[in-house]
Amino acid sequence: MESSEMRIGIDLGGTKIEVIALGGDGTPLLRHRVPTPANDYCKILQVIADAVCFVESELGQRGTVGIGTPGAISPTTGYIKNSNSTVLNGMPLDRDISTKLGRPIRIENDANCFALSEAVDGAAAQARVVFGVILGTGVGGGIVVDKQVITGRNKIAGEWGHSQLPWMADREPTKATCYCGKAGCIETFLSGAGLSREYRVRTGIDLTASEIALASNAGDNKA
Repeated sequence: MESSEMRIGIDLGGTKIEVIALGGDGTPLLRHRVPTPANDYCKILQVIADAVCFVESELGQRGTVGIGTPGAISPTTGYIKNSNSTVLNGMPLDRDISTKLGRPIRIENDANCFALSEAVDGAAAQARVVFGVILGTGVGGGIVVDKQVITGRNKIAGEWGHSQLPWMADREPTKATCYCGKAGCIETFLSGAGLSREYRVRTGIDLTASEIALASNAGDNKA
């Protein structure tokens, strides 16, 4: 059984890939979550394709597919750029996934998707201008005005994570080099990876951001 009404949304994150299927009226039908393969573009494509196939098999329907991804499709090259999941950068993600799934897909920056969702019917539904912030594996942002996403000429409007942390004092942590080529970007401090790096500098121990939070709750002063 196939239905054009079902919509499948995919949140492609640095640590997890989460899929949701929605009915024609927006009712959630199924959620499915899997880890994101580390530093392997081909495996990421396969995991996404497998996740879509799993959802469609479970529900007995075929759906349209939209993906929220870190970074953005460059209007110049058509390839992903500015993704904290660096293995995606320079790759034709939309075309490769479309080929894998055998259908057209839609793709947009994850922070833009989040900001638009909140602006349409979420916490910012009553606001004309919305700035949505993502703090996770990376640091992202999206701008929505009058329910329309503002992407900018270079598709990076609202992306504040690669501004350098201003007014740093000598007592503050050493500026870390960012994958974008600059040093001291906000993302190198506020992201999950940034927290792990700073904890490792202070303790010599590798922990994830979640593990650092647990250690802090347990009384670890360095955490």
